[in-house]
Amino acid sequence: MAAGSEEDAPSTDTGVTRSRPERTLQGGTVEQAKEACLRLLAVRARSRAELAQRLAAKGFTPDITERALDRFTEVGLIDDAAFAEQWVHSRHTFSGKGKQALAQELRRKGISQSHAAPALAAITADDEEERAAELVRRKLRTMPPNLDRDKTIRRLVGMLARRGYPQSTAFTVVKAELAQAQFDAPAPD
Repeated sequence: MAAGSEEDAPSTDTGVTRSRPERTLQGGTVEQAKEACLRLLAVRARSRAELAQRLAAKGFTPDITERALDRFTEVGLIDDAAFAEQWVHSRHTFSGKGKQALAQELRRKGISQSHAAPALAAITADDEEERAAELVRRKLRTMPPNLDRDKTIRRLVGMLARRGYPQSTAFTVVKAELAQAQFDAPAPD
C-alpha cells in the first residue's frame, strides 16, 4: 500500500473514512446545496441572489443551485419581497438609513425593483424626516458647542447625505433642529 492511500485515512468505528466530503464532478448534490442554504439562512435572512452567489462560490453548478433555490422558494424559506420589507424596516429603524441608501443596498442584495418598491414605499416622507431629526439631535449632543454654525450645518447635512437622505430633507431638518437647539439652549450668564 502506498502512503496516503485510503487505508491510511482515519476511520470511525463503522469503518467509514473521515476525510472531507468531496464534491462530485457535477458540483455537488441538491441536498448538499440545500444544507448550505440552511446554514446561511440560520445566520440571517438572505435574498435569492445572495444565496445563489454563495452557492456558486462553493462550487455548485447553476442547475443544482436553481433546483435547491426553487425548492426553498416553493416552501417559503426564500421570499425576496418579505426580505426587502424586513431589510428596509430594520435598516431604517436601527441604522437610520434613508430611502436612497436602502434602495442601493437592496440592489446590491439582488432584490428586483418590483420587490424593492413596495418595501421602500412603507417609509413615508414624515417617517424619513422624523428619523433624520433623531439622528441630528443625537449628533448635536456630541458636537462642540462653539463650532461655527455653517460648519455645523455642513457636518450634519453631510452625515444625513451619507445615510441616504435627500439633500432637501437633510437641509430642512438640520435648520429646524438647529433653531430648536438654539431656542432650548440656556441663556448665557
